[in-house]
Amino acid sequence: MSPPVEPVASDPTLPKRTDVVIVGGGIIGVTTALFLAEKGIAVALCEKGRIAGEQSSRNWGWCRTMGRDPSEIPLAMESLRLWRDMNRRTNRETGFRQSGIMYLLQNESEIAAQTAWSDQARQYQVDARLLRGPALDRAMPGATNGFIAGLHTPTDGKAEPALAAPAIAEAARDQGAEIFTNTAVRGIDITAGRVSGVVTERGRIACQSVVLAGGAWSRLFAGNAGLDLPQLKVLGSVFRTKPLSGPEISAGGSVFAFRKRMDGGYSIARRNANTAEITPDHFRLITDFIPRLIHSRKEIRLRIGGRFWEELRTARSWTLDQPTPFEAVRVLDPKPKQTILAEARTVLSKAFPAFANMQVEESWAGWMDVTPDAVPVIDQVGHIPGFYIATGFSGHGFGIGPGAGRLTADLVAGDTPVVDPTPFRLARFRRTQAA
Repeated sequence: MSPPVEPVASDPTLPKRTDVVIVGGGIIGVTTALFLAEKGIAVALCEKGRIAGEQSSRNWGWCRTMGRDPSEIPLAMESLRLWRDMNRRTNRETGFRQSGIMYLLQNESEIAAQTAWSDQARQYQVDARLLRGPALDRAMPGATNGFIAGLHTPTDGKAEPALAAPAIAEAARDQGAEIFTNTAVRGIDITAGRVSGVVTERGRIACQSVVLAGGAWSRLFAGNAGLDLPQLKVLGSVFRTKPLSGPEISAGGSVFAFRKRMDGGYSIARRNANTAEITPDHFRLITDFIPRLIHSRKEIRLRIGGRFWEELRTARSWTLDQPTPFEAVRVLDPKPKQTILAEARTVLSKAFPAFANMQVEESWAGWMDVTPDAVPVIDQVGHIPGFYIATGFSGHGFGIGPGAGRLTADLVAGDTPVVDPTPFRLARFRRTQAA
């Protein structure tokens, strides 16, 4: 079941020309639109379904620096800086609150792993600290004695996925961006070797640059443009409860993760366990992803199901005058894995008595776009000038969305990047040329 999301109305008339077209209306697309519009650049955002209809409204809602890949930490810190000002910037409620996040630790090996990460992160001045004893009890009240320590980042926060991307989209429109929903982009138009426009199901838009921020759809779109993008889908499941009294801080143990919502309930997920339904792309990209699968073998549950046959039947190429898969399926709405959610519920109820009588309101799932190294691509495609990609956020996209949108806008505009873009270059993967 899809969680309810604040609706964003579509602008009525497609422009004949603009400076930049953004493909995708998730958190990355709308933040890129906002920052481009603030620079005075004309931008049209085209979303095949509805704003934040997929993973951007289905994630945990964490906004963190803690636990990031070291290459992502500067981007995460910039994102937090932007999140703290986002309600004022958009003049709308995004749900952001600086409530802190904690990883709850049960044994010395978990403590050693988090200490090693903290040692790496110290160069970026991340505000993470290891708590034990009374300090742990004060920061995380209500837990049983099953945890011997916690890695706590008080400056990390949370936001409401159902509110944030729609609020940012409306703010981008306030700055002059045009927003189009139920408007699939079929592909990019190339003239003399570079981007000259896009073709949508409603007609052509001439432009100088295109930003692909299509999340789980990005590999399919890029493939039709001749780019073999190494990206797979991983399923994340979440449920929310009715209002109950419990911790304000967000937290994760080895089996569960939770966030207090603005409505008084909690969003709860099974931490360290996501489902990867095997598809034909798993075989096409097997050499790219084997190291990641080995590294995450305890966290990824491989399954074979109907998704294999759905993707096998999905067209991988088309002409721009043909209907596309993006028009056939407007919103990916997979079923959550209830067995995984039951595991989280059981362990959380034992760890926190306040959750023992929780009442589940609804559950949902979303497809996350994952790269072989779990770090996103934010870059211009070298052999297609004017074509930019911001995808592969590997479950981190909501929290680092504002920084990623700012960085993407800087690259498109030719401005000094807000952070070093080197870790996010497409060329770090072998598959950078024609499929």
